Amino acid sequence: MFRTIVLSAYGVLFAVATAVAPVAVAAQNEGMGIVVMHGKGGRPHAPHMTDFVERLERQGFAVANLEMPWSGSRNYDVPVSRGEEEVAGAVTDLRGKGAKKVFVAGHSQGGGFALHFGGKHDADGIIALAPGGNVGGAVFARQVGDALARARKLVADGKGSEPERLADYEGKRGSYPVVSVPAAYVTWFDPDGAMNIPRAAKAMNPKTPVLFVLPTNDYPALLKSSPGVFRALPKNPLNKLYEPSADHLGAPSASVDEVARWTREVAAAQKP
Repeated sequence: MFRTIVLSAYGVLFAVATAVAPVAVAAQNEGMGIVVMHGKGGRPHAPHMTDFVERLERQGFAVANLEMPWSGSRNYDVPVSRGEEEVAGAVTDLRGKGAKKVFVAGHSQGGGFALHFGGKHDADGIIALAPGGNVGGAVFARQVGDALARARKLVADGKGSEPERLADYEGKRGSYPVVSVPAAYVTWFDPDGAMNIPRAAKAMNPKTPVLFVLPTNDYPALLKSSPGVFRALPKNPLNKLYEPSADHLGAPSASVDEVARWTREVAAAQKP
């Protein structure tokens, strides 16, 4: 009988401990906000993004999960400047709801755009999850160069606001058609523009730290190019290269705990 009572008591203690632990973790992240952007052709509620967002929310973060202009349903419907405004608006909204620290995170193309955003707008930190979609390389020039030239001509001819069948490219998928507004399209595919990822990395605000996630099983092209992109970032003692054991789509979920740890580290370092 004594053993039964002792086991029951331990069961109660264990139940209390497991119930309290998530509450304690959430309390650590109170007042922290994260703006999240999906990848090329994706959507906010794709399974890998939903898992990332829900796990962050369970850890106490306030999250804005955005649908960006490169989603599968928007197809570059607005120019880069409007995309920046959408993210900046979400940052402001989270601050208005009480977030004292707000980070901007993006996966794949969203990660590349997060780096661009961090060079032009205020955020407490940038989280680039397997960033990709560099339009400044030779591959994009071959795959979408003709479409970009046609879009530029349409703009010059005064037809930039009329939707047109153009082209996009993703390594695993190859080149594929998108119906887009030429005047907006050219801002996204300009090889010297926002989605030139090495250039965006170099132009980052040196005061804004970056968590750069490079999964060990990422696409070969990104495994080759990403270390150089990370090295191109302005020096900041809080910059971190994190290499989880995951593939490209698995990078967000594999990084949740590191995102939580790193954002707390940044928040503590930034206290006056």
